Amino acid sequence: MFMKIEKQLTDVLNASRKLTLIEDEKVNRVLLELADQAEAETEKILEENKKDLERMDPNDPKFDRLKLTEERIIGIADDIRNVAGLSTPVGKVLSETIRPNGLKVKRISVPFGVIGIIYEARPNVTFDVFSLCLKSGNACVLKGGSDAIYSNQAIVSIIKNVLEKHELDEHVVELLPAGREETNEMLRAHGFIDLIIPRGSQGLINFVRDNATIPVIETGAGICHTYFDEFGDAEKGGEIIFNAKTRRPSVCNALDCLVIHKSRLNELPLFAEKLQEEKVVIYADSDSYEILKEKYPEDLLERATDKSFGTEFLSLKMAIKTVESYDEAIAHINLYSSKHSEAIITDNKERIENYKKVVDASSVYSNASTAYTDGAQFGLGAEIGISTQKLHARGPMALEELTSYKWIIEGNGQVRPK
Repeated sequence: MFMKIEKQLTDVLNASRKLTLIEDEKVNRVLLELADQAEAETEKILEENKKDLERMDPNDPKFDRLKLTEERIIGIADDIRNVAGLSTPVGKVLSETIRPNGLKVKRISVPFGVIGIIYEARPNVTFDVFSLCLKSGNACVLKGGSDAIYSNQAIVSIIKNVLEKHELDEHVVELLPAGREETNEMLRAHGFIDLIIPRGSQGLINFVRDNATIPVIETGAGICHTYFDEFGDAEKGGEIIFNAKTRRPSVCNALDCLVIHKSRLNELPLFAEKLQEEKVVIYADSDSYEILKEKYPEDLLERATDKSFGTEFLSLKMAIKTVESYDEAIAHINLYSSKHSEAIITDNKERIENYKKVVDASSVYSNASTAYTDGAQFGLGAEIGISTQKLHARGPMALEELTSYKWIIEGNGQVRPK
């Protein structure tokens, strides 16, 4: 069944069984050295990353995700160090009780075992996943796309060298070939992989969910809204909208749709001034179009269609939806949200409290940019993805979410009566 990848999967499974015996102090030493090596071998990583970049159209939204720079590698190394500095999530006593019969019953956190990650043009994921998995006692099977093959191979090579230096089994991380056949085998790897996490486009996520026969956690698309309320502060609002849309438009926490109360349409030209600087294409509904048509470049302004809403643009594009009321704003957001990140800009405290309760998303903001939805920004060290599901993990997933639990029962000869 696993003709192509069975040897790799067997090696990872065997390596995973040794991880629970490794002291956290040693894990931290490995991670700290890996961070140092990532920086020391920046030139090598960038050379391989350049090979991948040369094969991709710079206008492709995935290009920015694929691209590594010296600054980004420093940031990756810092995230690895942050992970090393966190407490281990493994072995925590989650609950403990003594039953009337004298049995001591405990629930403790344990690793999943082997975690499989399927991802597209995001070589930073290779570092992030390994560091989080090692810290949480999990081995990892990586299935990167062909668009990042050179970058991923270089990174995994660095990781394996560090593992070997510390006399750890290098098979705690394995990078599978980039072929589709290997993907299909991976999704059915019962007994080898305990959990699959896809990171990438909605198409990739749908494919994994529909074809996997082992548990999947969806780190879904980010169709993110910001609602500028009738009681919103225009100065704050302009900065928040600009940051959420333009900071890194190719990532999942970027703003896709500005929802604006009709009474505040006069603020749109102010918001648009900054968006124009970054050449943001706006798909405006009829009310907002009338306000912007004389004040925004013609080549950057288009009329919105039904397809403009509920779209994750992953580029310098955004939609605008005008609403007559707060309730209409909530209805629009809940209709089109992917349950990733949603924000409200308002000085009305009651609205803020209501918004937090009625908006169904993993991360709900008031008066702040959705660009903060990120494991490192939430103090998690790094992230393995952002879950838009509700079972087990929601929002940025890091160390805590990479553990399950088991029951430990301690007795002194107890037997259960018939």
